[in-house]
Amino acid sequence: MPSLVILAPTGRAIATGAAVVDPAPQQTMQGFGASGAWWTIDMPDFPKAVQKHIAQMLFTNKGIALSQYRYNIGGGGVGVTVPTGGESERGPKNRAPDTFYQGNGVYDWSKDPGGTTFLRYADKYHVSDITGFVDSAPPQFTTNGESCGGALRFGSEQAFADYLVTVVTHVHDVWHTTIGHVSPMNEPDYTRSDCTQEGMQVPPKQRATVVQDVGEDLAAQAPYSSVIADESSSVGTQFDPEVPQWMNVPGTSQYAAALAHHTYDLPSVTALRQAGAIAQSYGKPLWMTESCCVVTTSNGLRSRIGYDPTITGGVAMADLIARDLTQANDAAWDWWVALSAAMGCNPVRDPACPQQKNDQGWNDGLIEYDPNYGSDHNYSLYPTKRFWALGNFSKFVRPGAVRHNVSGAPTNLDVMAFQSRKSWQVLVINDDPVGAPSTALHLNLPGQTRLHAAGAFQTSATDDLASVPDPTLTSTGMTTWIPAQSVTTFLLHK
Repeated sequence: MPSLVILAPTGRAIATGAAVVDPAPQQTMQGFGASGAWWTIDMPDFPKAVQKHIAQMLFTNKGIALSQYRYNIGGGGVGVTVPTGGESERGPKNRAPDTFYQGNGVYDWSKDPGGTTFLRYADKYHVSDITGFVDSAPPQFTTNGESCGGALRFGSEQAFADYLVTVVTHVHDVWHTTIGHVSPMNEPDYTRSDCTQEGMQVPPKQRATVVQDVGEDLAAQAPYSSVIADESSSVGTQFDPEVPQWMNVPGTSQYAAALAHHTYDLPSVTALRQAGAIAQSYGKPLWMTESCCVVTTSNGLRSRIGYDPTITGGVAMADLIARDLTQANDAAWDWWVALSAAMGCNPVRDPACPQQKNDQGWNDGLIEYDPNYGSDHNYSLYPTKRFWALGNFSKFVRPGAVRHNVSGAPTNLDVMAFQSRKSWQVLVINDDPVGAPSTALHLNLPGQTRLHAAGAFQTSATDDLASVPDPTLTSTGMTTWIPAQSVTTFLLHK
């Protein structure tokens, strides 16, 4: 590709090659989202106006317009203890969600008031897809009679499926809210022994029975909903070797609408590509449904204890999204929790602390709230740069958009291109440290001669999804400058 000369913002001319968008389509996107686990337990204590404001920030164009939402179908929290130290202390204290199931076919639909409030808000604001996910079955279905530390009892699979489908149909028929997907065993490899959160083990062969039983019940009673599985914690050591063990069981594959994984292990490129190949071999879309708590270092992404609400945390999240979408061909991408009170500081005593790094907090929430709200009655919300960086994807790359590969971009940039109807959404992440010079980007788009710019939106150290100047359009694409430590979305229409 011949070199191009682009006029730098300083007036200096810099030569650069052109990045190229491949005309071949890759995966069709199904959404971006986050979960309502645990933080919703606190929400009934918040003023209703604040609850509504949170929902609008998450689900509407007043915020980041998530197109997916994960509702935690609680197991009752029996046996779950309050974290008392170490890493677990950094997360939310209450990890024991209510369950509707009271035993012997009896349900109490008044349970989980915070969770159901945001479930209904997601539906009210037209979130495209709501998934109901299960960390643990109610204790009536587990081997130890608790909501953690045990396993799904063999022989209880059909009763467990009946329970889940009862929840789905009640939500649909009575509350007029649709749970479009059910994940019956979130992290079925769960082995945590400290019981500071819900979880249950479901071995691979039993997963086939669960998928079949839940899938058959949904098909018969709630055809608007289907199963995703198996939401393994690790890609390389669990998802890749274990999915074929249950998907190859006759009668199972037909009930799996999507294969789902988590990326807490920050899997290798090889493991991600293998996950994509596994999903493709079964003709299923691949979803990344949980990740959190990452930072960018000189050696790449890594997990880290601590709280970073700054643009370095936002860029780290964006890098993780780009990696999963381009290497695994994930068609959906969901951050772990939408809100958290694990900021590791007291915002009443130090009003600046929610926007500063510390080593006491935890990088799990998109939006933070005061952990002491119960005593100081501070119901303020503190969006992190992760919130806005996810919005660069969720607000503009909508379900149905098709990703195209991009080659030839400068090494410090991640460039992604999505096409929907007659429009392109181009996302660019600049990993250079704050203070580094802007980077020139010239991008060639396939078969485009009459594009017009329809907006550009940037998240950086100083901007939160702020409108920035449009790129310069050429006969083959666009040219622009990308500032260091930023995530930018360019909208191009025919």
